[in-house]
Amino acid sequence: MEEVKDDKTYKGFVDRLTLGITRVLENLPGVLDVRFAEKAPAEKRCLLSWEQKNNCSLPEDLRDFYLTTDGFMLAWNSKLENEVVQVGCMVINSVALLRPLIQSNVYSLPNAPTLADLDFDDDLEEFDGPEQPHFDSRSRIFELDPCNSNGKVCLVYKSCIPGVMAQQCEVWFLDRSLFWHYLTPSFTAYYRLMITHLGLPEWQYNFTPYGPSPQAKQWAALYQPLTFYGDPHLDTSSEPLLNKLDPAKAFRGKAKPPTPKKKQPAQVPASGGSTAKGQGASGRHSVTKR
Repeated sequence: MEEVKDDKTYKGFVDRLTLGITRVLENLPGVLDVRFAEKAPAEKRCLLSWEQKNNCSLPEDLRDFYLTTDGFMLAWNSKLENEVVQVGCMVINSVALLRPLIQSNVYSLPNAPTLADLDFDDDLEEFDGPEQPHFDSRSRIFELDPCNSNGKVCLVYKSCIPGVMAQQCEVWFLDRSLFWHYLTPSFTAYYRLMITHLGLPEWQYNFTPYGPSPQAKQWAALYQPLTFYGDPHLDTSSEPLLNKLDPAKAFRGKAKPPTPKKKQPAQVPASGGSTAKGQGASGRHSVTKR
């Protein structure tokens, strides 16, 4: 009896933590092996140690998340013909893996280029949205999700001052070409966004100007048609990027001349025809005389 109660308690916990997305996935056609990795809560001392080490204050929502579960991982597969393929994966790094975004030791030579060399001068940047992060000391960047090597979702503290603890943070996406794309102003908003997109491949690229790959779009159209079609990329005129080709004009052939209609002979009444002629003739004669 206690085992049944514990099982119901665990399912209720998973349901609340995942916002019920596990039940949604299990009811989708073709979805197999919905796996949720249970993790123990993080200790408060680990969170305090992280803040002191990185000189950054964790936001309240992220702190509560880590005190509930030290990280997050939910994955699911799909059956494609007779082959099982992993499609969705949602990951939030644990506190131990919430590390600064640094480059590999292979490039740690004295004269080797660094990520800070990729920053442009402020006067050369043309960006309408929020201020972009910097790879130098002006920003402190930590990896939230490795995105299966398709980029990195990062927790970003901007306008940092050396020796001062950073307070405000945002969530940004760093693509494979090392360009930044703004996602959400808080961790809670990003968490809901991740759940909404079901952890589909390259879903973060929906917030970039170029979008995900064609294969990722096919998965999105199959398992997430409402969100996929409800948030199209917009052009400069704020209209969906649609095919503006007019088939009526593009494939219109030469205009055919209208077919002349055959005139039907007018039926002349048996009586009165000669009278009409006479009246017409007399009319003409009268005009001539005048």
